[in-house]
Amino acid sequence: LDAERSRWEAVDPDLLPPLDALAELLLAGGKRLRPAFCHWAFVGAGGDPGDPLLVDAGAALELLHAMALVHDDVMDGSDRRRGVDTAHRSFARRHEDAGWRGEARRFGEGVAILIGDVAFVYADGLLAQAPLAARAVFDELRVELNMGQYLDLLGSVRGGVGLDAARRIVTYKSGKYSVERPLHLGAALAGRLDDLEGPLTAYGLPLGEAFQLRDDVLGALGEAAVTGKPVGDDLREGKPTPLLALARARATPAQAAELERVGDPSLDEVAVTRLQAVLVDTGAVAELEARIEALTAVALDVAKELPLTAEAQVALSELATYVAERTT
Repeated sequence: LDAERSRWEAVDPDLLPPLDALAELLLAGGKRLRPAFCHWAFVGAGGDPGDPLLVDAGAALELLHAMALVHDDVMDGSDRRRGVDTAHRSFARRHEDAGWRGEARRFGEGVAILIGDVAFVYADGLLAQAPLAARAVFDELRVELNMGQYLDLLGSVRGGVGLDAARRIVTYKSGKYSVERPLHLGAALAGRLDDLEGPLTAYGLPLGEAFQLRDDVLGALGEAAVTGKPVGDDLREGKPTPLLALARARATPAQAAELERVGDPSLDEVAVTRLQAVLVDTGAVAELEARIEALTAVALDVAKELPLTAEAQVALSELATYVAERTT
């Protein structure tokens, strides 16, 4: 990004703000989980941890994730991400402050889409020298992410998504994209996808579901100071999560009436607190926590038997525990 910044500054200094916004998002935090899963699959399969292509793959995954976050924030109308203003809000404010022509919101969203597109191209370029098997995994990862995102958007506007549909969204929007496919990418880079794909899926799919279920709990109940996102945003957006599906299935008539407010963007803190209480009182949160624990236990059992180095087995076990217990 530093090199790209210098290159485009020479063309026109007005091109710097979008690149700076991308850099700010990338450096504002993040768990780097996708590169970590890719790393340990690659190293555990016998790859050299100092291989420059492995570093490029990790950077590609982070740039791809930045694209997904920037675009997701536009779709959801989010104000904050990783404790900083979202790109579309930042550029809309820049438009307003400068008194430019046209609609500030459309300008901000347009710039954010372009920032995400540039991140997507940079990610693709970093894997230009990867083996064909690794490229195929990366392509599949990206298609699955977009398909899952569409199901998420559709579920938000339809409302009342059932548990099976909510789990399908979890799998494709985040589970496979966050854990399983990065593992496959690492194995493919090491030339061992054929023999490792099955075992890594046995570890990655349950852990990927646990990862997204934890995200759902944090999105509904987490603290803004910790998560870097406004509290209750998932409730305002009407995200079709298993947490909400469970709550609706177990709600009393009074609780069901309260849950009808999910998806209202004007929900204030009092309304969000009431909805959070319903999620807890229906037993949905406790049931989801139990499922996270069970899924993580499956992943931990598989990790001990993975045909990888002992060091990688330990690292993937530690990552599984972190995924399940994280607070951000």
